[in-house]
Amino acid sequence: MQHLTKNIWFPEVSEASSEGLLAVGGDLSVKRLLHAYKHGIFPWFEQKEPILWWSPNPRFVLFPNKLKVSKSMGQVLRHKDFTVTINKNFKAVITECALAKRDGQAGTWITNGMVESYLKLHELGYAKSVEVWREDNLIGGLYGVDLGNGVFCGESMFAKESNASKVGFITFIQNTNYKLIDCQVYTKHLESLGAEDISRDLFLEYLQG
Repeated sequence: MQHLTKNIWFPEVSEASSEGLLAVGGDLSVKRLLHAYKHGIFPWFEQKEPILWWSPNPRFVLFPNKLKVSKSMGQVLRHKDFTVTINKNFKAVITECALAKRDGQAGTWITNGMVESYLKLHELGYAKSVEVWREDNLIGGLYGVDLGNGVFCGESMFAKESNASKVGFITFIQNTNYKLIDCQVYTKHLESLGAEDISRDLFLEYLQG
């Protein structure tokens, strides 16, 4: 495992551990983050840890044409009790994702430094947010990175009401033209929506367009 310096560089992803850990250290500068995402690498670490960089194999992804919408979820969407927007309040979404309590995690991996860096990515047009509203209340959402290559790299989502994040995720996919949604690592929640494992090599082919 490589320890990064100030140079914007990563080892070959084939050098990642069996768990997908590739490198440690470096920084969260816009330049490094963009370089990482373009090469199938993402940061994921907890507070008080050094920056950890990952490129798992297999990669957990969702092909939009394989999106699964259950009958009960279809009814929720048809009732239109929610309003879904894109990029209306990125800062609020990433902040809520950082505050959300998750099973098996004592703290958040979305550190203050990460929030600042992804806000910069958003200002430059590389990071997007999806907001789910009930009237004027933000009750769910998600955010991720869009490099303009047809792949949306999902980072995190939150829900203050049942199904709120699913509504945002499904609506976003159904109203955009991505060829692939990068979910990074397995979750039961995303598997229920149709996400699946593919090889890292195949994922990198999609990244290259």
